[in-house]
Amino acid sequence: MCGIAGVLRQPANGNVKSMIEKLAHRGPDGHGVKELKKASIGHVRLAILDVEGGHQPMQYQDTWIAFNGEIYNYRDLQAKYLSDVNLNTTSDTEVLLHLYKKFGPDFVKLLDGMFAFVIYQNGEYLLARDPLGIKPLYLGFGADQNELYFASEIKAFEGKVDKVKIFPAGHWYHSQSGCRRFYQVEKTIHPFDGSEAQSLSLIKSTLREAVHKRLLADVPVGVSLSGGLDSSIVSMLAAENTERLHSFAVGVEGSEDLPAARLVAEHINTQHHELIYTAQDMVDALPDVLYYLETFDPALVRSAIPNYFLAKFASDHVKVFLTGEGADEVYAGYDYLAEFDNPADLQDEMIEITEALHNTNLQRADRMSMAFGLEARVPFLDVKAVSTALSFPAEWKMHNGRAPKHILRQAFADDLPDEIVNRPKQKFSKGAGSSDLIAQLAEEKISDAEFISESQRLSSKWKYTLPNKEALYYYKIMHHHYDDAWLFPNMGHSRSL
Repeated sequence: MCGIAGVLRQPANGNVKSMIEKLAHRGPDGHGVKELKKASIGHVRLAILDVEGGHQPMQYQDTWIAFNGEIYNYRDLQAKYLSDVNLNTTSDTEVLLHLYKKFGPDFVKLLDGMFAFVIYQNGEYLLARDPLGIKPLYLGFGADQNELYFASEIKAFEGKVDKVKIFPAGHWYHSQSGCRRFYQVEKTIHPFDGSEAQSLSLIKSTLREAVHKRLLADVPVGVSLSGGLDSSIVSMLAAENTERLHSFAVGVEGSEDLPAARLVAEHINTQHHELIYTAQDMVDALPDVLYYLETFDPALVRSAIPNYFLAKFASDHVKVFLTGEGADEVYAGYDYLAEFDNPADLQDEMIEITEALHNTNLQRADRMSMAFGLEARVPFLDVKAVSTALSFPAEWKMHNGRAPKHILRQAFADDLPDEIVNRPKQKFSKGAGSSDLIAQLAEEKISDAEFISESQRLSSKWKYTLPNKEALYYYKIMHHHYDDAWLFPNMGHSRSL
């Protein structure tokens, strides 16, 4: 996992060096900038695979790559398509270079993983982002139309561009061929023709495969364990394939997550770690949280706060951890989804919020983990796991008096303590005990008059409706770091507050 930044169409070495300095938190294990005839590409490295040999930007003949992500099937692709090639490293990055040389831009369809990368070859270039946007990528445009900037985070563009645009998930762009969409959630869904009881074994086997492939690493791996259903499932499956797995839980004193996580850790025999933080710790950390997060959406900020402490804590022990992101989208776990009484409408909503994850929950997961050089992996958002979950009839996921995520709970009912299987859905911020503390502070700091004035200004200029004083409180802090013209067009909005 890493950070990338650069300029295409013409070299700008000095600019790229300052850009990757802004991304140093994403890659504490090395950095590099390569100036080419019509580009400069930069990289900061978090070494996960081939720790000694996988340095970037990486070259093969006339082709260069800067890559952020993990390709879980790279060894299979190497064996199938590159058996006649002598590779210099054991990294997934080098495999990408050779696949591009062999197949051109369409090789992206072969990749199973999370990724954002640029490949440069003799003045031509390819940009690509993984199916659901687990890894971030932005484009920047300055006054000089001959320059096209790219970066993993918006902050890298400071002083370089006038306009920032998010690169769409599930797409690639080639300077000669244009833009292509290679993945769409809806097109992967094939209706399941079995019974609800028959679905349970498929859920279990699909998630087991998704978790096990995400244990790929040459460094220590752990799990985020809140004691909720989703993280408990991921932790249990990871523990099957890991000797003495590290698990991590955080919360304020008295939070519900801590004893629940402890119960699961004992059940699956992990090496468990706990961190308790205070209300003052949250207030002190908030400016950093917002700087790294690059959004002031209240639901995301609330859950980002415990994520921030979790990532900071876990990074002292591991370089990779698995999380339960995505289960609520594909198994209809959010409380507001109980309002849907039409299965077709519920299915459409699940697809929509899954495709919106790239700048909502996935942005939060990426930014908070990478703030401390920690790679977050999300098994529930494995493309096979997503298509499997969404293939089941939406009727099975309607709440209708049943607990949210009923079929997911049933699939793992024999593997986890009853208290966990039947534990009500809670957002991470609620279970960790942080959901209302900052909101209360915002009420004290923002006057009614200021809220009305700023609501009118932001609505008029950016067509943005301030949901509450909490959002304005966050915005005022973020405004010191980010231009409104960069922030508002790229900011996602969670529906689950």
